[in-house]
Amino acid sequence: MSVPIQPLAVSAYTVTSALGQGLDSHLAALSSGHGGLRENDFSSAPLACWIGRVDGVEEAELPAAHASWECRNNRLAWLGLQQDRFLEQALDARLRYGAARVALVLGTSTASIGATEEGYRHLDADGRMPAELRRPLIHAPHSLAGFVAEALGLEGPCLTVSTACSSSAKVFATAERLIRLGLADAAIVGGVDTLCDSVLFGFNALELVSPEPCRPFDQARHGISIGEAAGFALLERVDHAPHAPRLLGYGESSDAHHMSTPHPEGVGAELALRDALARAGLRAEQVDYINLHGTASLKNDEVEAALIARAFPSTTRASSTKGFTGHTLGAAGILEAVFALLAIRHNVVPGNLGCTDPDAACGPQLALQSEQRSVNVALSNSFGFGGNNACLAFGRAPA
Repeated sequence: MSVPIQPLAVSAYTVTSALGQGLDSHLAALSSGHGGLRENDFSSAPLACWIGRVDGVEEAELPAAHASWECRNNRLAWLGLQQDRFLEQALDARLRYGAARVALVLGTSTASIGATEEGYRHLDADGRMPAELRRPLIHAPHSLAGFVAEALGLEGPCLTVSTACSSSAKVFATAERLIRLGLADAAIVGGVDTLCDSVLFGFNALELVSPEPCRPFDQARHGISIGEAAGFALLERVDHAPHAPRLLGYGESSDAHHMSTPHPEGVGAELALRDALARAGLRAEQVDYINLHGTASLKNDEVEAALIARAFPSTTRASSTKGFTGHTLGAAGILEAVFALLAIRHNVVPGNLGCTDPDAACGPQLALQSEQRSVNVALSNSFGFGGNNACLAFGRAPA
């Protein structure tokens, strides 16, 4: 039985995706119903699909002191850190708590594998990578967290979470445990994943990539659109930020039903959902909005739609925002956590872009268009390959 946790303040947060850089551009897109998907202009060979590509990553430059970490994924991380004064607030937290008392927990599914791909595409006559890519730091799953820890000057616990598409949702759970157990006084959490051939052609080989913009929960959906994103949040005890929105609870499960297919009855997803509500001390009817995992894959949407329809009253609103950004894989958890926080902050329910004819499993909870309504409690679902499920519960600070 899950025990309720002490809420944590989410005192700062930011996100960068195909919708733009920073919170304002994301709020504007969600409110207006304008998505950021474009025809694929990224892969090294032609692939007919749509992607959520972030503008400005190619032009971004790491500070000279951190040049050894140079790769596309870390450039996106650096670009994301500079939005919404997040870098300034992270450095302020380091000053207040001490570098060894701020934990860093980041999620990613591919890390800097794009740089490794590039190296293998340009092996020299001796079968070695080009000299400029012979940097072991970037050919490892911990590249992202290692770079951010160095860039922020942090010396506390530093962890990489890589559980496929739930990676940067599970970071919130890990951070809460580190703070509760006294191993840190604050935590910077987040996630970054960039586009690369491995995911584009890999998901295409699984016949999961749609040739058109993805249409979550639509009867005629054809699969996912892959995107990229960077997002970060600062978690502290509520007495340090009494007016900030709060992490109320989290739920995790691993149903291990199948490597790439969800349990047909949504057992793992429901366990994570119930776990989050229990830790937050919430009843289903208290939830105003749910950001759904909703990838537009056939089975995932069907299972999640049925779960929401049976577990929540008709007054709860729910939508997938992947029609706006694409599925950002290891960054999806933080991206959609920020969408939940924006829903609370601005009393807006994002619409379910791309869906005109909802799947028969959908209940009345699905919001097809953006809506202005009171949102005091919001959930965010993230379900990964292998049955790695996570659900986060956020709430408005008490008046």
